[in-house]
Amino acid sequence: MKRFEGKVAIVTGASTGLGPVMARMLADEGAKLVLAARRVELVEDVAHAIGDAAVALKADVTDEDDVARMVDVAMRHWGQVDVLMSNAAVPGTDKWIWEQTVDNFLDTYKVDCMAAMLCSREVLNRSMLARKSGAILTFSSGAGWSGMPRKAHYSAAKGALIVLSKTIAKEVGPYGIRCNCLVPGAIDTELLQNYHKRIAGEREVPVEEIRAEATRDLPLKTFSTPEDIANMALFLVSDQARTITGQAINVDGGFTI
Repeated sequence: MKRFEGKVAIVTGASTGLGPVMARMLADEGAKLVLAARRVELVEDVAHAIGDAAVALKADVTDEDDVARMVDVAMRHWGQVDVLMSNAAVPGTDKWIWEQTVDNFLDTYKVDCMAAMLCSREVLNRSMLARKSGAILTFSSGAGWSGMPRKAHYSAAKGALIVLSKTIAKEVGPYGIRCNCLVPGAIDTELLQNYHKRIAGEREVPVEEIRAEATRDLPLKTFSTPEDIANMALFLVSDQARTITGQAINVDGGFTI
């Protein structure tokens, strides 16, 4: 039997990168899906490729009304929410701490941490608490453990997300609901590739040099693919992980040991 047969999942940040990969893999395993992102054309393309099992909508997950509407779509179409993949994130603008602005810091925090609270609150109130069942997964970053130069805004938000996820797990555990945080290292997506190109341009060196530096301290000497991250994500929200909760699990080529 497919792991997600008869289950309904919401995936935020479903327009590019990891989101569409997780959506396709969930659908392949039987899930019904609500896919949300701010770039509606892209998320509609993802849903169209999946077919009748997926519904797409435009949503800003920092907006309470949009989050409520997103969960309402799931409830109207499928009648329940079993899984929340709270995947939406933004990198913000790289700044040294002495250059940092309130807008850059808070705008990043809202998407990368607060949105997970809003989405969790809504699926809990609309479905999971009453049914005493569900799995919530958030997505942090290695920067949330140890920080990253020029990314105080991003590192702080991703670090807060780890603690938020642990707190949610403690609160919802008595209701039979789980919450975990997946902590990827560098994922070889277009976003990472563009970042390496920008750094290479700033330093006036070949981009291959930047990528080699980025894998130098990894025991496995390779970046994760979106599929690598998605495989762990699906495991954590499946019944195979039914007694795993409150964990921040690294998938990073061995960077965090």
